Amino acid sequence: MSLTVQTNLAALEAHRQLGISNDAMTKSLERLSSGYRVNKAADDAAGLSMSNKFVAQIASMNVASRNVSQTNSLLQIAEGGTDQISQILVRLKELATQAASANTASTNLPDINTEATALKNEIDRIAGSTTFQGSTLIDGNFGTGTGGSCTMTLVAYEYGFSSALAANGTYSVAASNSAAHSTAITIKNLDTNITQTITIQTVAATYNFSALGISFSVAQGASVNGVVTVFASAFVTAADSGIISSGTGAGGNTFQIGESNSGNYQIQFSIGGATAAILSVSAISLASQAGAQSAMDKIDNAITTLNSTKASLGAAMNRLGYASANLNVAVENASAANSVIKDVDMAQEMTNFTKNQILVQAGTAMLAQANMSSQTILSLFK
Repeated sequence: MSLTVQTNLAALEAHRQLGISNDAMTKSLERLSSGYRVNKAADDAAGLSMSNKFVAQIASMNVASRNVSQTNSLLQIAEGGTDQISQILVRLKELATQAASANTASTNLPDINTEATALKNEIDRIAGSTTFQGSTLIDGNFGTGTGGSCTMTLVAYEYGFSSALAANGTYSVAASNSAAHSTAITIKNLDTNITQTITIQTVAATYNFSALGISFSVAQGASVNGVVTVFASAFVTAADSGIISSGTGAGGNTFQIGESNSGNYQIQFSIGGATAAILSVSAISLASQAGAQSAMDKIDNAITTLNSTKASLGAAMNRLGYASANLNVAVENASAANSVIKDVDMAQEMTNFTKNQILVQAGTAMLAQANMSSQTILSLFK
């Protein structure tokens, strides 16, 4: 064994091992103080990339969960408005029943009609004031799309058919003869169950199914010596019963309930209108017994239409409930996956820290001993 002064190999090796142990202890301290196994890209480049993606996904899903809660609140506000309108329709039915009976004196009919008129105005007021963050919910415009295109032949002499505001979906059309020269047309969106019925006359007029975003005009039927000869049976065409093509307009307002810009992470729906015009009660009059009798049928139809709207609201709320539950589970599972990648096992890391701490202390002692070993050379000079 050679004895040298210029190069102390034992000290150099002890110093190198001490550096390794000190770096390991420093890393353990970093992990224990932060709680993360991966604190920088050098710790685990692939793991850090995966973790960052999980962090973004979890943050987005948490916001989506709040979106679901707020959307559910929106639907509850809309339902509250329809509940009040439903009660008004019940009161209108009471008034119409009273006015339709011969035991009601004709002198009382104006008073009954005055209340009915006030109630119709209140329907429109509620429909116009039921809002969420400035958006009116039940006036027939919430969630209606733009640019829809679908065609059908509803009645003879029809023209100017428009579905520019129609939502995507499949529609059924049914017709029933209510009287000579008139036909009740019922259009239903089979996807949302929104239904609206309007009585079509054999006179030039424009009919707006505002709850569905569909409108068309009708020209007056053929006449002889000024007398209309087209009766209801001829006025309705075979195409009135069947399925029409789906529109290309929007399927309703879009609500983001997930972390990606994809249909699977979004919900679309529209809310049927509940104005007096949409419910077809704006023109009812209880000023006469005949008018009251006719109003009873219209009010019944209005109640049915409103019930369909409320059913759609309930269906959307139930769907949002499942979406919320799914988001909660997804956030939990994504957080667990991120934890496996990034979080440190505190017990294991504390064991590593204790080991590295002992190695640092031992390395420091051995470095001191190695530095002292060169002094044995001095004995050669005695």
